[in-house]
Amino acid sequence: MTQALLVINSGSSSVKFAAYDVAGPGSALARIANGRIEGIGGQARLRVWGQGGEPLEDRRIRVSADPVLGPEEAFEELFDWLDRHAAGRTLGAVGHRVVHGGERFAQPARVTPAILAQLDAFTPLAPLHQPHNLSAIRAIAGLLPDLPQVACFDTEFHATQPWVARACALPRPITEAGVKRYGFHGLSYEYIASVLPDYLGAVADGKVVVAHLGNGASLCAMQDRRSMASTMGFTALDGLMMGTRCGSLDPGVVLHLMGAMGMSLQAVEKLLYEQSGLLGVSGISGDMRTVEASEAPEARQAIDLYVYRVNQQLGSLAASLGGLEALVFTAGIGENSASLRRRVCEGAAWLGVALDEEANEAQASGARCISTAGSRVAVWVIPTNEELMIAQHTQAVLQGQGAHDWRSGGA
Repeated sequence: MTQALLVINSGSSSVKFAAYDVAGPGSALARIANGRIEGIGGQARLRVWGQGGEPLEDRRIRVSADPVLGPEEAFEELFDWLDRHAAGRTLGAVGHRVVHGGERFAQPARVTPAILAQLDAFTPLAPLHQPHNLSAIRAIAGLLPDLPQVACFDTEFHATQPWVARACALPRPITEAGVKRYGFHGLSYEYIASVLPDYLGAVADGKVVVAHLGNGASLCAMQDRRSMASTMGFTALDGLMMGTRCGSLDPGVVLHLMGAMGMSLQAVEKLLYEQSGLLGVSGISGDMRTVEASEAPEARQAIDLYVYRVNQQLGSLAASLGGLEALVFTAGIGENSASLRRRVCEGAAWLGVALDEEANEAQASGARCISTAGSRVAVWVIPTNEELMIAQHTQAVLQGQGAHDWRSGGA
């Protein structure tokens, strides 16, 4: 009987999911549906799209006297939908995006109670994500305790970075206790690395910077399609300015906020994670689409600062590589904002970037080159696919192969 794999990316109020068809051992994975449950903790809605992007479901759920939907109820709804549309498939496993794997997890792992307890310890390092990632695992375990679940980590791709790229200039006992730069968005970077040869040819193994620009944002420097440096560090706060996160900040600012301004630890955490970035600077929104559509001078300043930070840290990563041969834009903003890409490329002209304006502005989907024929740096837009990486890792773990090796088999 054909099996299906379910991929889960769980947030505070929504769950993104994708279902993949598994014909047999070693078979290729084919996505059969994807969707999301929105409004968890409130009035929820289930949306599902088919293989070709056609809508399959769009409805309110739990319409009753008590419409509030919790995580376990959300997965009950999802499993019910899957059962009714399984077409003879059985659910073989669930793969999860887990943001932080710390030093202990450099590969995907089948979840056990002991592993779940270890992952709990990393919650302070990723407070916006880790609790919700683990809540999904627990909710599914409560509903289907015998269903295998696999955790795939956003930090694991960056384990190849050299010591100097991961170290903080702190006393060694603190470093040895795990205070170091981990890097995030690894599942996205891993997917991009797996498909780079399809588009860049021999340049794929050269000096490449990938810009994952979404609500969360970071840059990754790659050599031989392995992570050599990243703008994110010990937590997902570091590096670029983001939707609601501040990015790089003088640590003295935190001391000032807590000392001179009397802010509590919890207030500072909320400020840095949820009230800063595009939202904090613009005072309008943390969504780049909304900020770009605004004529307010504060919105213009927010975008100016965002672009400045991207270019500043692009230069830093190019220096860490000793040059730059390709720049790749991915994720929500990177894939969809032509104006943002144009401004970043204009600021990177000194690195040899020459943008093809017509190609950049074209309303196209899929991977595409947006640099001129004479550009010393190839510039591409490549859509990311974290869900496929999670599905491949999950399949490999269940088949006893360890982590999926994208370098030997492609995506």
